[in-house]
Amino acid sequence: MRPAIEAMAEGDIEPIARLRLKAFFEGTDRTLDEDMAGLRRLIAGDGFEAAFVARNQDQPIGSCLLVRDEISSPHDLTPWLAGLIVEEACRGGGVGTALVKTVEAHAASAGVGMLYLYTWQARAFYEALGWRAVETFEQDGEPMLLMSRSLL
Repeated sequence: MRPAIEAMAEGDIEPIARLRLKAFFEGTDRTLDEDMAGLRRLIAGDGFEAAFVARNQDQPIGSCLLVRDEISSPHDLTPWLAGLIVEEACRGGGVGTALVKTVEAHAASAGVGMLYLYTWQARAFYEALGWRAVETFEQDGEPMLLMSRSLL
């Protein structure tokens, strides 16, 4: 599958927020409206922070963000690759890789030298893309991994 990767638009916000809620916020008190409002603020911002969407036949199937601050981060680092999500049926076809590369290119064009992310389950995916493990730690009783990627 060769997805089209574009800047997130208003019409993408609700389907992407629904995908994000299921993947990242299930069992929390975060609401669809809160996530949609956060995505709206992100795409209406100063242009440094960014939200990208992958489309297949004009349908949003994934998203990835560049943000200054990661939610509840115990690290004083910036900026972050965050919120990579691809619909389950579309995984394994390069969509996630294309989204990550788009965020990396956007960050590099903005002068970012080092980019960070948190993961646990996707370590091998990110390592294959050139990311390196920095530190393992525990957050809210769960294991977490801080990773970084030099964009220079």
